Amino acid sequence: MIILNLIGRSRLMAKERKKTFYITTPIYYASGALHIGHCYTTVCCDAIARFKRMDGFDVYYLTGTDEHGQKVQTAAAERGLDPQAFVDGLADRIKALWARMDISNDGFIRTTDAEHEKAVADIFTRLYEKGDIYKSKYTGKYCEPCESFWTESQLVDGKCPDCGREVKNAEEECYFLRVSKYADRVRKLLTETDFLQPESRVKEMVNNFIDKGLGDLAVTRTSFDWGIKVPFDPKHVIYVWIDALPNYITALGYGAGDKSKFDKYWPCDMHVMAKEIVRFHSIIWPTILMALDIPLPKRVYGHGWILFDGDKMSKSKGNVVDPFILTDRYGVDALRYYLLRAMPFGDDMSYTNEALLSAINNDVVNDLGNLVRRTLAMSRQYFDGKVTKPAAGAMTADDKEFGERLTALVGEVRADMDKPLIGKALEKIFGCIDRANKYIDLNKPWALAKSGETERLNTVIYTLLEAIRIVANLLLPFLTKYPRRIFEGGLGLPVPADFKDCAFGKTKSFATSEIEPILNRLDIKKELAELEKIADEQNGGKEKKTGAGGKTEEKPEVKKEISIDDFFETDLRVVVIEKCEKVEKAKKLLCSTVFDGERRRTIVSGIANAYKPEELVGKTAALVANLKPAKLCGIVSEGMLLCAVGEDGTPRLIHPDGKAGDKIC
Repeated sequence: MIILNLIGRSRLMAKERKKTFYITTPIYYASGALHIGHCYTTVCCDAIARFKRMDGFDVYYLTGTDEHGQKVQTAAAERGLDPQAFVDGLADRIKALWARMDISNDGFIRTTDAEHEKAVADIFTRLYEKGDIYKSKYTGKYCEPCESFWTESQLVDGKCPDCGREVKNAEEECYFLRVSKYADRVRKLLTETDFLQPESRVKEMVNNFIDKGLGDLAVTRTSFDWGIKVPFDPKHVIYVWIDALPNYITALGYGAGDKSKFDKYWPCDMHVMAKEIVRFHSIIWPTILMALDIPLPKRVYGHGWILFDGDKMSKSKGNVVDPFILTDRYGVDALRYYLLRAMPFGDDMSYTNEALLSAINNDVVNDLGNLVRRTLAMSRQYFDGKVTKPAAGAMTADDKEFGERLTALVGEVRADMDKPLIGKALEKIFGCIDRANKYIDLNKPWALAKSGETERLNTVIYTLLEAIRIVANLLLPFLTKYPRRIFEGGLGLPVPADFKDCAFGKTKSFATSEIEPILNRLDIKKELAELEKIADEQNGGKEKKTGAGGKTEEKPEVKKEISIDDFFETDLRVVVIEKCEKVEKAKKLLCSTVFDGERRRTIVSGIANAYKPEELVGKTAALVANLKPAKLCGIVSEGMLLCAVGEDGTPRLIHPDGKAGDKIC
């Protein structure tokens, strides 16, 4: 009897235990602000995660930041910041962006997290002891923006095959990962399973990398020090991919004391990223996992790029679109809708402000917004908001056909989301929205009211309210604000936590209220002009004009006005430079000892391209004396020397008259 009870309890627990679903974005490189290209990946993963949660899965959704490497160290130095302070600020801004975009991530990992760093060092040691990592010398080509090593045969037109930029010759002592040892297993993984999707990415990997021969991969560097040191050889820094890729398991506790999340959620159901890093996720990451004897992820999905004027949207190219500005003007739902609907998941898409605004007007405002507004208004006008379910005999053949289509919608959307074809799923939902708008025109509720056909009018309005309820339910993973407002305000119903009631006729009665529209119709011409103006201001406040001979000129940047009180918050002093020398491993930095009339300070400045150290000794300079100290390349800088920057971008120190300690005012 006890045994039978235990078996019964075990079966009940198994039945109650939800299926798990683990989805990840890539960890975003912390070298600058994010743009809507990053938002696209994160919003797509969010829609999938939200849908799976509502569909009964126990979901873990991970995102985060990749914070080590030469680019980060360089970017921090250029801004006069210690690398850790630099990435701390970026991580905070990225988290703020995901909060703005209503991202429902369950975890946020940073590669500077102590637990991650320890786990990566342990993984590296384990691979070395197993013989899958060895020390040798690298000679070949290096792409600094991608932080990638290449052989001559892997280059495309002599340039980096990932980003198309120039590469340079490199020779360095490195540790290597034995990728070649696992080449046959990786080939079978890509060609004999559905591990990598879409199919076009498989062809790219096989043709461009597998068929050309998988060489071993350099996985350490000695030319910079911002990263995780090799435990048994600390002059080497563990290179970005051995550091970054294991985040997907270290975030679950792998390598730490508590690995309950790892045991529960691994293997990952879906890694999602833009196509330029598919190589690392479909070749290098499986190699690492095979070497560690860890199960492989179920699926890697490489989506296309958002193109801007025919080119990839990129921080380094300056063609970014600020999601904070777009959401300030049009709301989060509008931007999420455009990203999820307009871009075929897997293919490239050209971004234009006009396409964004047209999608908002045509789909969000006209189709969805007007359906909700008109239906709620008619329910209030004709029935004071109290609409009841009609008798079965009151439904026409057309009513029943529409109801059947609405009931089938959840299954169709589920099938698309499993692939995942997010745009197709939204297309089907908005197809029912379009059908509902046509249903209004076909049945003419105003004419029914005029002729006194109250029973038929109730059936029509009920059918429309049910249509709104079902599409709003299915829109909850995609648009996070307006569908909730439809339920809580418009329909007077609780916001559903799942899709169990996504069938026509489930509601016995409605008590409706009018709600604020999702958006008012936009004047596209006016909005395009406003967005262009904002873009000019973002690009340094430089307004272009045509000069003599048709030459494009730029007006000088005009900063925001400040008060005299703001100015006097800055403590400016004359200093004498007593000593100056180059900073090791930093091409642009000079370290100066200056006397400010009271004490000597150490100042690190990015002026090595303009001056030799000996040229500055004995010179006067202008110092911002009350600037918060910052560590640069291990040196604490206690202020900032003021410079003037000419058209060539070269900084030149300002040399004021006066003696050390004089106030500058």
